[in-house]
Amino acid sequence: MPENRPDFDPQTVHRYFSAACFNQTWEYINNPNRTAEDDFAMLHTAMTSLWHWTQREDVTPTNLSIGYWQVSRVYALLGQADNARCYAETCLKHSEGIEPEYIGFAYEALARAELVAGNKTKMDEYLAKAREYAAKVQDPEDREILENDLSTIK
Repeated sequence: MPENRPDFDPQTVHRYFSAACFNQTWEYINNPNRTAEDDFAMLHTAMTSLWHWTQREDVTPTNLSIGYWQVSRVYALLGQADNARCYAETCLKHSEGIEPEYIGFAYEALARAELVAGNKTKMDEYLAKAREYAAKVQDPEDREILENDLSTIK
């Protein structure tokens, strides 16, 4: 077992895979020509990243907010509204008490889940909340990223 090796540090592994899988997931998300196999890989890398984040000793609510948000986005891309909603709700829980941009992104994820579900009324409610939080983001670059994401939900 690797755990018994004196040079094996599980935290090093968790740090590596939490970031590497997160970045790989973005490559899948940004690929307009994803195949069905890519969709499975995208889900697997997002979930793997999130799991490794949950194992890190240095994990923060911000890290978890982002991880749950990414998994929600993947499920939305896969057309799985219930799973997207579940992870968006968890993202929102982890976003409480941190910077407004993360709360805004949590509401963005909830709006996207409702878009996939075909629930325009709920989607509009969540979009309005996300825009409220976007207006509170102090850094203009961060605010622009959130607002650009919100503009893709129609």
